[in-house]
Amino acid sequence: MSAHLLAQSARTQLSALAATAQSDPNSWMATRTGIRRYDAVDADARSAAVLILFGELDSIPSNYDAKAPAVSRELDVLLLARALTLRSHPGQIAFPGGRIDPEDDGAISASLREAEEETGLDPAGVEVLGALEAVPLSVSQRLVTPGLAGWERPSSVRVVDVAESAAVFRAPVADLINPANRGVTVLQRDGHEWRGPAFLVYQDGNEHLVWGFTAMLLDSLFRQLGWAEEWDTSRVLPFPRHP
Repeated sequence: MSAHLLAQSARTQLSALAATAQSDPNSWMATRTGIRRYDAVDADARSAAVLILFGELDSIPSNYDAKAPAVSRELDVLLLARALTLRSHPGQIAFPGGRIDPEDDGAISASLREAEEETGLDPAGVEVLGALEAVPLSVSQRLVTPGLAGWERPSSVRVVDVAESAAVFRAPVADLINPANRGVTVLQRDGHEWRGPAFLVYQDGNEHLVWGFTAMLLDSLFRQLGWAEEWDTSRVLPFPRHP
């Protein structure tokens, strides 16, 4: 099967998942690992959105053959590394996104606007597949809606503002699914232990740790789509040390 057909297969699955999420809002999170529970937020929590944008890598495919037929070596997802100078989550890998402004036409509109501002992509070349149920994050008091999308006409991506992002890249999905690149992060705070899924991804010779909210979304998404493979949930990945 050609890479194009595999990408179309992935797109079909993602569209179906988004449609199911609209009819049964809790369905897409039903297979999360249970490593961490999502907490409730206050009634005045801020609304935000992220864009989970899939496509086909232009030149650097994965060297791992995923078991899921829909996951070709060329399938990728857009990620960015937050600037080390930011006060909130410096250096952390994230999806493009941010708060939903009053002038935005909903969560998808906000995620596309933020993605354009952060990565320079052309929204006209993005096919919106649908939105998933909003995820409450008690730590930041935000209600975050993930939007699923696929490239129709890929445009170049880059760091638009160095004060906001340190890197923008398209990561091979097969690399994220590869059990060799999976583990958990462990955070000790106020006498409590927080454990969450994590992924290692390599870009331009640099190793990036995907953890926290972004990793939880990827983990839940891969499981719900049937793309996930068994991995060592006892393997602890250390947090990167930033200068």
